[in-house]
Amino acid sequence: MELCVCRRFLWQAEITDKVIAVCKIFGVTTDSLSARATEHSCKIKIKPADVIYITGSSGAGKSVLLREIEKAIPKKERTNLNGIKLAKDKTLIDCINGDVMAALKFLSCAGLNDVFTILAKPVNLSDGQKYRFRLAMAFAKKTKYIFADEFCSNLDRITAAVISHQIYKFAKRTGKTFILASSHDDILADLEPDVLVVKDLAGPAEVIYKEV
Repeated sequence: MELCVCRRFLWQAEITDKVIAVCKIFGVTTDSLSARATEHSCKIKIKPADVIYITGSSGAGKSVLLREIEKAIPKKERTNLNGIKLAKDKTLIDCINGDVMAALKFLSCAGLNDVFTILAKPVNLSDGQKYRFRLAMAFAKKTKYIFADEFCSNLDRITAAVISHQIYKFAKRTGKTFILASSHDDILADLEPDVLVVKDLAGPAEVIYKEV
């Protein structure tokens, strides 16, 4: 599947005295502000079992590209970690459909293999554990595409590396496709993305495909 995604943002705000003063300081006109547009675009090929990683500096438009790619995928075929709600009255093992051994495998892939954690309620987990539990729930879903913004950003970097490697193996084993976004580049060696999308503050995204 080949996708071309693009999102443009026009400058739209009230022309106040302070705005005019700033324009004078920087030597720009208010007309040039109104004509200015920020564009985030990307042309990308996606295959089953691909791990796609969108990275770049903060504010470059990584989240914008991820959302535009997500919109291009039928809703019934995708899961976004941010959209997974956590139950308040069930244990982790009871939140995942399927038999016990399958559920344990999903939790283990997400780095949750301590018995007391597995038998806890999501509300009692740390923020990092909640993130990993959402990942385990995404693993268990039937959807083909899993999206995650700020991927592993709230995890310590050793755990982030372990989870990244687990995702790579999970994708190759199951055929699920992962589209992830984060500014961290320390996990690249463990994540081994099939497609690396580098988004700078200006210009279109650079798309790099893994050589096979």
